[in-house]
Amino acid sequence: MKSEYIDRPAILAEVNAAYYQYEQALITNDVAILDELFWHDTRTVRYGAGENLYGIEAIQAFRASRSPVGLDRVLQNTVITTFGDDLAVANTEFTREGSDKIGRQTQTWVKLACGWRIVAAHISLMG
Repeated sequence: MKSEYIDRPAILAEVNAAYYQYEQALITNDVAILDELFWHDTRTVRYGAGENLYGIEAIQAFRASRSPVGLDRVLQNTVITTFGDDLAVANTEFTREGSDKIGRQTQTWVKLACGWRIVAAHISLMG
């Protein structure tokens, strides 16, 4: 891919908006927005810190049963890179109050007819 197709400002702005909409929904436990921003397909994958979820139904069930307590977090070293007009990868580290562990999150975003959606996500903790 030619470098002029990487991080095109308008596409990067779209992905940033979707990414931070997801982040706000995550810390406020807005399950409707969280569900909306994942691709509604059986091929969607979310590897969590303590669970492996395959398909949108498993992801939705996880979100519906997750405690809304302690979701606040501080992001650091966030890097979002777009490739062309319809693919992006977002990586970040995060910390939570009361924990010395550093979390890591990777999301693959694809622009579909319905907008930008997460098609794969991986969350893990260091230490």
